[in-house]
Amino acid sequence: MSVPIPIMPPPALLCGRFELSLDQPLVMGVVNLTPDSFSDGGRFAEPQAAIDGALQLISEGADLIDLGAESTRPGSRPVGIDEELRRLLPVIEGLKGCGVPLSVDTRKPEVMRRVLAAGADMINDIGGFSDPQALAAVADSDCGLCVMHMRGEPATMQLQPRYDDVVGEVEAFLRARIAALRMAGVDARRITIDPGIGFGKMLGHNLQLLEALDELAGLGVPLLVGVSRKSLIGALTGRPPQQRLAGSLAAALAAVARGARIVRVHDVAATHDALRVWQAIDEGRA
Repeated sequence: MSVPIPIMPPPALLCGRFELSLDQPLVMGVVNLTPDSFSDGGRFAEPQAAIDGALQLISEGADLIDLGAESTRPGSRPVGIDEELRRLLPVIEGLKGCGVPLSVDTRKPEVMRRVLAAGADMINDIGGFSDPQALAAVADSDCGLCVMHMRGEPATMQLQPRYDDVVGEVEAFLRARIAALRMAGVDARRITIDPGIGFGKMLGHNLQLLEALDELAGLGVPLLVGVSRKSLIGALTGRPPQQRLAGSLAAALAAVARGARIVRVHDVAATHDALRVWQAIDEGRA
């Protein structure tokens, strides 16, 4: 029996302990717990530094916090389950009362189960819950789910990825994963989708996807986009990660203008301000 995909995105995102209104775009703040992050060079590798960093992003207006304990930058290698949990669990414990949903960026079913038991509210899977064990780990919970598209694996994904029709292929993958989650009994209000900018895609592929976000936004669930400080911005501006703020803001606004309801960013305060000004102009408010 097939489960229909809603035509219009739901008005709210069910995310563990939280129900987030989607009337306005949401800002997801990134906290990388890895020692080899491309964007912050291990700044939050120690638990207290990560907790303090997350609280700072919340004070700047983050609506969600996304914790990543395994680098997925191009060329990166996976870490073991025990090491990933060693990095994650103290930070989740320290942030459980922070007042916003805690998302965990992981592909491992056992990590998903453990962090949900520890208090995480959302699982962000760069594999799109294609692993049946990953789907089983989250289906019966109440956590939010971010379904991302990736071609290949982080270690090799940027070795000349090829598409006949990148927008059509990404859309078909996301549509199929939504259907699989719905068939597993997952409420559509728990699901978000991410086209995976920079994950197995060259510059032209990324630009085509960003231009066509409105098509992906029509899949019936909220669209989450992460472009902050990525190589796309570097390729267009010639700047290193720490100098990509202006380009990242431009990309975030372009994504929201094309239907994104959540933007995943490193620079929360600047993104929050840019969205506020853009919305005021768009809505004609004084």
